[in-house]
Amino acid sequence: MTHDDFYAADPSARASWRLAILMGRNSRTYKFALGNALLHHAAQGHTEIPLRDLAAPYAMTLLERAAQAPQAPEGTAARETDFLTVAARESAESRRLGRPTERLLDAAERSMQLMVMRKFHHHGGAEVPHRFYELAGSPRNRTVLLSSALGRVAGSYGVDGLRAELDARWSIVESSFATGTGRTLIEEGVRVDRETLHLTDRRRRRPVTGVAAAVAGFQHGRCHICDEPVGPADRIAVDHVFPFALMRRFESVGGWRGPDLDALWNLAVAHEKCNGTKSDRMPTEEELTRLARRNEAIMRSPRPLRTTLRISLEGAGRGRRRISGWTAFLREVGKVCA
Repeated sequence: MTHDDFYAADPSARASWRLAILMGRNSRTYKFALGNALLHHAAQGHTEIPLRDLAAPYAMTLLERAAQAPQAPEGTAARETDFLTVAARESAESRRLGRPTERLLDAAERSMQLMVMRKFHHHGGAEVPHRFYELAGSPRNRTVLLSSALGRVAGSYGVDGLRAELDARWSIVESSFATGTGRTLIEEGVRVDRETLHLTDRRRRRPVTGVAAAVAGFQHGRCHICDEPVGPADRIAVDHVFPFALMRRFESVGGWRGPDLDALWNLAVAHEKCNGTKSDRMPTEEELTRLARRNEAIMRSPRPLRTTLRISLEGAGRGRRRISGWTAFLREVGKVCA
């Protein structure tokens, strides 16, 4: 699946937003702070806003997150004018005031214009199909014009889900930066805690984020089973597409020869009712097609989710003929389960 394929499956502003947030490169977390601020203002019906007013929630959100986890790989915030360097100096006073200091606002405005706002729409050497803002005015008096596409995203039925997806991706990237591997993100991927349904950091053995929030966007916010949207009031579940009970069943009669069915590649978001009805049945052809497309979309995202699925794919082909992709992988799993 290419990025164009992902958008073609749901040619909407939401898909463009997910391409930018979930599948763009992450050298720092500034994109997530900007996305959070954009959704906040667009949800209030704003169509234009002074850059300095947008910089305030951007700066404070990064300040709060930086107190809990790194917002860039170690060693990348060394310059005196770097936003994170200024934020560290201005943190105590900004917290005392409950708003950014003037120095922090200046640094945020400079950072936003020179870095994140120029690159927010970039994806895979091109731009996402929808633009969410434009900059107007002079460099000293910038105004951010919020687009109708952003208004549709912020006013959509799934905006709470989009916020959860953004927060989940932010947590994943923070965890990657916290591994202490410099500019490279973690190589081992993440594992799934079956008891809590959280992704956990293999190195620090700490929860990163929930499985559902991490993968829902790659499914376009739809139930894996019925393919209908998962609404904000819907009760959701994480479905084992190939039933986990198969591993126990096979192990009791001679051993399971397939891949781990409790891994990320086999977990998908579904309506709780759909999941209950499905129970332990085998997946349909339509469900396998949707799972292959979802996994291919994750493979187009940055590490560590991409790494996690790549390890599963490579492990399945070890000692046997090479498995070329997710459709072939799922077909092989189906043979083991037959």
